[in-house]
Amino acid sequence: MGLFVDKYPDVAYEEKLRLWEEVKADERFPSYLYGCYECGICVAACPSARFYDFSPRKIAQAAAREDIELIYEQMNDDVWNCSQCFSCNRCPRQNSPGGLITILREVAVNNGLKSAQQALEGYSRIVYKIMGTGTQVSPDMLQPDAFPDWGPDVKRVSDELDLWRRALPPETLHTTKTGWHVSEQTLIELYLIWYNTGVMDMIANVDEGLNLILSDVMEEMLEEAGYDMDEYY
Repeated sequence: MGLFVDKYPDVAYEEKLRLWEEVKADERFPSYLYGCYECGICVAACPSARFYDFSPRKIAQAAAREDIELIYEQMNDDVWNCSQCFSCNRCPRQNSPGGLITILREVAVNNGLKSAQQALEGYSRIVYKIMGTGTQVSPDMLQPDAFPDWGPDVKRVSDELDLWRRALPPETLHTTKTGWHVSEQTLIELYLIWYNTGVMDMIANVDEGLNLILSDVMEEMLEEAGYDMDEYY
């Protein structure tokens, strides 16, 4: 047990089994798991395994054995240490531990697991930034309290904000539009993708307040562009 050991309560086996069945029911699952013979190539290729007590092989093995208890523990803990780079896809058996982790994460978010909310808490500002401007982060957003898992670099940026302010154009403190212009049409397409693929529902499960703010911003732009928002509810 790791980072989230004290952040989720005892759960009945039946509930853990239900979550696992939801993972297996995902249409991507059969193409992500063919069986593991423990060669360790995925671990050797995994950048996260170098810095965390994390093993993509354990994810694949637990799924192959259908170890319900371990899978539930991984869903609440280990899957959030994955960088989702999919380096593990070089598996000779064609397993995709990264793909399995994607499904496990989605099931955790869609079911409102507290550990998922905790893991994604620091990223609310990034999600808002992307949906508001089409870009990601600016220097002022990089603070150690929001991104403790980013290592020493985030503290270095935070400690040297005065230097960043002198070196960068003022506008880039709050948006990167001076370096990357995102058109209104691109934002509209992004909004439609997030609505149609259920991303907004996932955000609501993690941060209801953020979902309400984003919905207001996105719906206003879509309605101005002539879209009937009743189609998305």
